[in-house]
Amino acid sequence: MGSLCSKQEPSAFAQPGRRLDQASPRPAAPTASIPTAGKPKVGGPPRTLGGSSPPGSGGDANDARRRAAEAAEARNNPKGSGGKLSAQLAADKKKTQAQTLSEAAYANNRHRDADEAAAARLHA
Repeated sequence: MGSLCSKQEPSAFAQPGRRLDQASPRPAAPTASIPTAGKPKVGGPPRTLGGSSPPGSGGDANDARRRAAEAAEARNNPKGSGGKLSAQLAADKKKTQAQTLSEAAYANNRHRDADEAAAARLHA
């Protein structure tokens, strides 16, 4: 029995075969063209590795180290008050471990009470 709506496939033996020690013929792979309009433009003067200072002077290395230190200090020092979230974070950092645990226990008790009340409403 065969399928009424499918196409009949040609027999695998209808074409000439190949020897086992030969590689199978590879189909030609389609190649995509590279769009020329989308190429990014690179500008500016060319740069060389290692800088232009003579070896051992360390001028560029010191300058880079100084700029990195300035950036680290800028990240470390907040510019302004920081807003509501930073105020909450500062308040949380000031809490002791006992205060934090007591707040968590209080919240857990409130959740448990709410769950018990909901169960009592459903059961009644």
